[in-house]
Parts: sequence; C-alpha cells; structure tokens
Amino acid sequence: MGESRRGPVRSAVPSIVVSPVRRCSRTACGRPAVATLTYVYADSTAVLGPLATYAEPHCYDLCAEHSERLTAPRGWDVVRLAVDSGPARPSSDDLEALANAVREAARPQARPERVRDRAPEPADPLEVVRRGHLRVLRSPDSN
Repeated sequence: MGESRRGPVRSAVPSIVVSPVRRCSRTACGRPAVATLTYVYADSTAVLGPLATYAEPHCYDLCAEHSERLTAPRGWDVVRLAVDSGPARPSSDDLEALANAVREAARPQARPERVRDRAPEPADPLEVVRRGHLRVLRSPDSN
C-alpha cells in the first residue's frame, strides 16, 4: 500500500472470511443451517426441506430453531419435508467421493468431436421431479 499525508492508505475492500459451514439466513443468527426454505409463489406454498446440496438464489437456509418456528403468510400452505436436524458430519463416502473427483480431475481429457445434432444430456440420476427451478432429489442412500 502507499503512504499519504494522513497515514497508510488502506484498501476500500473489506477482508471477507468464508466459512465452510452454511449459516442460517435469518438476520443476526449465526447457527449452522439444517434446512432450506423455498417459496413457490405460483402455488402460494412455502417448502421447507433438507439443506440443499448447494446454495441457490431465492432459497433461504435456516437453523433448527428457525425452521421449527417457521410460519407462512395467511392463505399459504407450508410443506415440511423430513429434515435431519443434526449437524452434517463428513462420512467415509464423502471422503471417497472427494478422492474420486480429484482423480477424475487429474486425468488428461481428450477433446470430444463436435457433433451437430447432439442428443440431450441425461438428467441427474438423483433427480426425481423437476418443476420450474425446483428439483426433488432422491437420497443417494435409497439406491
């Protein structure tokens, strides 16, 4: 950084600390998130389910306390899917999946030939239903 007559010049961009744990979206709540809330405006429905695989816009991660106290606007329905309120702990399957992903990324990849009439890519095998931007996924343990 440089010096000015008033002292050292500081960055205008604050440092950001990124936590590996997703936190509750409610203001001033720092507890770990255990559920994801999504509003389906067309159906006047609030869907509260297990923590989403990844954070998406227009979805809200909630801690156990806030997910239990959730209420919806008058005239709306609340759909509560089974939520495991315990903190997520890495399993041996997670470690194996990570190792497989690293191995796959390290492999040299041949460039595929360009095909004009390419068939659509297969859907995610865990995806059960898709409605607009919402997806219902099958648990990997249920196979």
